[in-house]
Amino acid sequence: MNQQTAPEAPRLKGVPEAIDLVLFGALGDLSQHKLLPALYQLDREQLLDADTRLLGLARQALVLEGFRARVESVLRTHVKAEELDPATLQRFLGRLAYGRLDFTQLEGYTAVRDWRGRDAARPLVIYLAVGASLYGDICHHLQASNSVDDNSRVVVEKPIGHDLASSEAINDAIAAVFPESRIYRIDHYLGKETVQNLIALRFANPLFGTQWNQNHISHVEITVAEKVGIEGRWGYFDQAGQLRDMVQNHLLQLLCLTAMDPPSSLDADAIRDEKVKVLKALKPVTGEALGRDVVRGQYIAGFSDGKSVPGYLEEKGANTESHTETFVAMKTEVVNWRWAGVPFYLRTGKRMPEKLSQIVIHFRQQPHYIFDPDQRNLAANKLIIRLQPEEGIALQILTKDSGLDKGMRLRTGPLNLDFNDAFPKSRIPDAYERLLLEVMKGQQYLFVRRDEVAHAWRWCDQLITGWESRETPPQCYPAGSWGPVASIVMITQDRRSWYEDY
Repeated sequence: MNQQTAPEAPRLKGVPEAIDLVLFGALGDLSQHKLLPALYQLDREQLLDADTRLLGLARQALVLEGFRARVESVLRTHVKAEELDPATLQRFLGRLAYGRLDFTQLEGYTAVRDWRGRDAARPLVIYLAVGASLYGDICHHLQASNSVDDNSRVVVEKPIGHDLASSEAINDAIAAVFPESRIYRIDHYLGKETVQNLIALRFANPLFGTQWNQNHISHVEITVAEKVGIEGRWGYFDQAGQLRDMVQNHLLQLLCLTAMDPPSSLDADAIRDEKVKVLKALKPVTGEALGRDVVRGQYIAGFSDGKSVPGYLEEKGANTESHTETFVAMKTEVVNWRWAGVPFYLRTGKRMPEKLSQIVIHFRQQPHYIFDPDQRNLAANKLIIRLQPEEGIALQILTKDSGLDKGMRLRTGPLNLDFNDAFPKSRIPDAYERLLLEVMKGQQYLFVRRDEVAHAWRWCDQLITGWESRETPPQCYPAGSWGPVASIVMITQDRRSWYEDY
C-alpha cells in the first residue's frame, strides 16, 4: 500500500484538520457513485487538508495503480467534464492507497495500523460503505488489531437492521468499540441543501415561525417517489420493502424536521432532542386504522418514459410469491400541542411517474371567504419544499386574475426560489459532500442519534406486525402511476387530494 506524495492544495480558512480516511467497500456502488465523487469535489473546493489521505479496502486483488485508474474512470463518469480539473484530479488520486481485505476475518486488519504508521496523530475516520450485517465484525476486528483509538470516528449507513431487535444488536456491536459521540449514522437526505434551508426557513423567519402549528396548518404531505424499479437490488429489497427502506429511513427524518419544536441552539443534541420528541409523539397506526389509513402496493407491468417495464414479480431473480411492498401511503398524526388534529400524509414508492421528493405544507383557508364560491378550493396557501430533482422552495399564493373581463376572479401562482436559478454561479453540493465535510469537522448535527433509530424502528415495527397478522397482500398498481387507487381514496375520504392532483 505504497502512496505517492500528493501535490499540495492551497490552505483555506475553515478547512478541516487533516484526517486518515479508511473506506470499507471502496469498490462498491455507494463508494463509486457517491463517496469518491463527493471527496473529489471537496478537494476541488479546497476543503481537504493537504495531508488528508484515503485508504480504500475491498475484497478484490488490485494493485495501487489499478485502484487509482478505477477511481479516475469513476470520476470521469460521475463528475461533469467541466468540473474535472486535471491538477485537482492528480492531487486527489495521489491521496489514495488500496488494500485487499476479507472484512469478516481478523487476519489482515493490521494493514490499517501499518498504513497509518505507529505515530499517527491525525484523526481516523472509518467509513463503512458495506452492508449493516458487517458493521459489528469490522468494528470488533479494528479494535482487536489496535487499529482504532480515542481519536477515531466511524460512519455507518442507514437503514441499520430490519427491525428494532436487529438494529439494537448492530448498534450494541458498534457501541462496544465507539462511544456515541464518535458514531456518525448517515441519512443522506439530511445533507441536502433544501433540508438545511427548511431549518432556516422555519426558525429564522417569523413569517413562518408564527404560523407553524395546528392553528394555521391544515395538513402536511411528504412524498418520496422513485421512478426506477429494483435496479438489480432484488435480494436486498425483497427482504426490506419500501417501509423499512424508505419510511423508517428517510420519510420519518423529514417528518421530524418538519414537525419538531425550535431547538435551543444548533448544537447536535439540541436538534436531535427535538426530533426524538416528535418520534415519541407519533401516533401508532393499529387496529382499524391499519386498514383505513395505510395502503401497501406492489407495481405490476406498465410504462415508464413511454417504454414497457416489467412488474415487480417479473424482475430478474424475482420470487413470484413475494408480498413485499414497493409502495406505502399512510396518514398519521403527531400527538402534541403544536400538531393536535393535523394529519401527516406520507407516501413513497418505486416505478412512480417521476423522481420526486417534496414536503407540502397546506395552510388553512381564511375563516371568512368573500370571493367566487366556485374557486373556494383554491383559497389556501401551500408551501412546497422540493428536495429533488430540482431543489427549491415555492409558496403558492392567490392573486387577482388580470384582465377587464375577469372581475375578482382568483388565480394561484408561486413565489418561487429555485436554487439553480437563484444561485446560477453556485454549484449545489451533493448531500454526501456536506456530510463528509461535517464528519471531518467532528460535527454531528446532521447525523442520526441511536435513540432516534430505536424510536423510528419501534413505530415501524407495529406496522409490520399488523400487516403480518392480517396476511393481506399488497394492492397492485401499474408501473408509471402514482400507486394504488386506494391511496387516492385514503386522502379523498378526508376531502383532500395529493398535491399533483390539484
